[in-house]
Amino acid sequence: MSFEDLFGAAETEAVKFELRDAYLTSDPAYLGWLAGESVEKVSAGYEDWTSLVSATVARGVRVRRVRVVSEPVSEYVRFEHAMTPTVNLSGGEEIRWLSRSNARDLLIPAVDVWIVDGETALFLYFSGDGDLVGSDTVTDQAMIGPIVKVFSTAWERAIPHEEFKV
Repeated sequence: MSFEDLFGAAETEAVKFELRDAYLTSDPAYLGWLAGESVEKVSAGYEDWTSLVSATVARGVRVRRVRVVSEPVSEYVRFEHAMTPTVNLSGGEEIRWLSRSNARDLLIPAVDVWIVDGETALFLYFSGDGDLVGSDTVTDQAMIGPIVKVFSTAWERAIPHEEFKV
């Protein structure tokens, strides 16, 4: 299932658990940022994402993401944090950050997952180097229900982007 299909089907909410400390480290935007290019310049590669989220939010769908991170944070998380206002928040996505130490008692899924309307989950699988290697879509409520519940707890514990310092 594509992100366009997943978000297009959303009626009330799309939530994501983001669990890695680095993704796609060969991404030109990340490499440009490491080389000192401005956030404005490197974020241009994410315009499709921002537009998709913006269109979804405009239909009345709430889009939220909890980023579970190690501390001290990785250089990639610093990149994500710097990019968040331009790429995520500008489209209407809500972002919160949760340290692994504050999530130690939560049964968080082992892989990144988007859940739409509490009914459909898109699990994302990454290589050790952070490259997307696969995904699958699940509608089994016995699997999704507990993730929705723990997302709610994680969201309450997590720090809003504006308050999270890297």
